[in-house]
Amino acid sequence: MDSHREKSCDISLGEKVRIFSEDYLRCCLYIASHESPRHLFTKKLFSKLVETSQVLEDFLDFHGAKNNQNWFFYRELTSAVRHLSLGGYSQKHISNRLIYYNLPDSEAFESQGDEALQFLTTCLMKLSPVILKEAKRLEIPTPEPLFDARYFPGIVTGEMLAYDMNDEGGEEQKKNIVKLASDFLSIAGFFDQLGFYEPYSYDEMLALVPARINEVEIRRYEMLVHNLQSYFDTYVIHGGFSHGNEKLKRFRSFFSVVFHLLQLIGRLLHFYERHLHDAGYKIRYKAVQEELSELVNPQRLLDLTINYGLYWVCHYLSRGRGLAREILNENIERADITVGIPVTRGFHCRPSLLVAKVVQHYGGQVEMIVNGDRFDASSVLDIQWAGGKIQNEAVAKVMFEGDARALADIKILAGVNYGEDSMGKGVPLPRELSYLREE
Repeated sequence: MDSHREKSCDISLGEKVRIFSEDYLRCCLYIASHESPRHLFTKKLFSKLVETSQVLEDFLDFHGAKNNQNWFFYRELTSAVRHLSLGGYSQKHISNRLIYYNLPDSEAFESQGDEALQFLTTCLMKLSPVILKEAKRLEIPTPEPLFDARYFPGIVTGEMLAYDMNDEGGEEQKKNIVKLASDFLSIAGFFDQLGFYEPYSYDEMLALVPARINEVEIRRYEMLVHNLQSYFDTYVIHGGFSHGNEKLKRFRSFFSVVFHLLQLIGRLLHFYERHLHDAGYKIRYKAVQEELSELVNPQRLLDLTINYGLYWVCHYLSRGRGLAREILNENIERADITVGIPVTRGFHCRPSLLVAKVVQHYGGQVEMIVNGDRFDASSVLDIQWAGGKIQNEAVAKVMFEGDARALADIKILAGVNYGEDSMGKGVPLPRELSYLREE
């Protein structure tokens, strides 16, 4: 064992608990000294709570607090602070940025966001004296000196730095924009499945979480949306919110606000599933779970997570669709192809569905042209209407015009008679069209 490790191990467990609890308890003392959360919780305070609670939680877990009746509640309180603060940080970020997002329905969104932040900060205020009481029971010394408000200023000032970056791009930027818009539409398609048109009742939320909506699923989409934002900031526009291409920056606002909402939802779902959801824990775990439920109301937490967070995720993904399609169609490479019709049976159900799926997969506009008449190739019904005209007028070939990516795949599809043999039975699709089997 080297000398550095020997010195590290010479410090007693009690002394290390004091060291790792010091700034965390300072934050709790600072919060407990205020009667109201109004103007108290800045991003810097949330950040300090996240930082100090995480390092303390890791320390406690390393030393077995999860499996020790005496220390388990202190550990759980620490975890509660971490996840509520992470959620609060995301919501505070949204509140600070909302003026720049230029989003539709922002007044209702802002009002509900203020209520969400009020709930999270009120929970942290209720937790703080309980944490201090538990620290005293465990004989952890009260730290000095205390923090004051000067240590936690707000992030907003009246000054802005000059905008002097050029965001103009060429053909390569167009390709990046096409990828972003297509990915946005694909993500929006998943959340469409939830059919979120009105608030869920508590019983409906209990059926939804964690069976259909859970931390794992939300974090997966959080990463996908984060990738959109990172890709946009790296390859499309490097600048901020106030200048540059207005349409592109408005588009960024839709997936940026969704990203931060998914961050909020993921942290609160983790806390709910791990610490408040009844999963058949041992007696001591259940006792602590009940104590936490007194401090953080599970029903209110779920309501905030689903009827605020998830609702607005679905709302802004849906509202951003039109702009995504508009931007996509302005930047796609356009082409046209002429191909034959499905042998024997024409554009009946299967060929029409496969063509529509190809177009929907890429998201860009594609039209089928039959003797001068145009039909929306993303619509199965439109293609079948075209099929009737093809049959009545004995048309042998049709033209597709629009998104070159979709046209390349339609050409491949036409090469295998639109996925069926001459008897109308399905045949294996080429590897390039594997996404049609997945969908």
